[in-house]
Amino acid sequence: MLNLLKPMVGPIIDKLVDRIPNANERAKAKEEFEKQLLDVVNNANLQQMKINEIEAGHKSIFVAGWRPFIGWICGAGILWAFIIQPVAVWISKVFFPEVEIPVINTDGLYQLVIAMLGMGGLRTFEKYKGVARNTSPMKGKG
Repeated sequence: MLNLLKPMVGPIIDKLVDRIPNANERAKAKEEFEKQLLDVVNNANLQQMKINEIEAGHKSIFVAGWRPFIGWICGAGILWAFIIQPVAVWISKVFFPEVEIPVINTDGLYQLVIAMLGMGGLRTFEKYKGVARNTSPMKGKG
């Protein structure tokens, strides 16, 4: 998130800080602005983690299960696009030539799957580097 905000906020910080005549005070002010920006981003991430934990602990599958649901939908869509639909078309052409098997537009599905695999790869990389947490940092806090 900081990488998204820095290009937008960075030039504003630079313009404000450049008005300070003393070089040491200018560097100190820029450092303070960046620290405050980092604090805001970290606070937003902490709040999102709290929301994620509440969602994951919910008894209803419609709240706790939306991430697995999207994974299953992506898996089912790929299963249909690459295995079931081509076999069904072949069978229908051989035995039922008058039946048309629908073709589903999967462009958006592929983008979603690639994003999910990327996040899974990132998690694996964190575990490999030893920086992944095994439990939520919010566990046990009231």
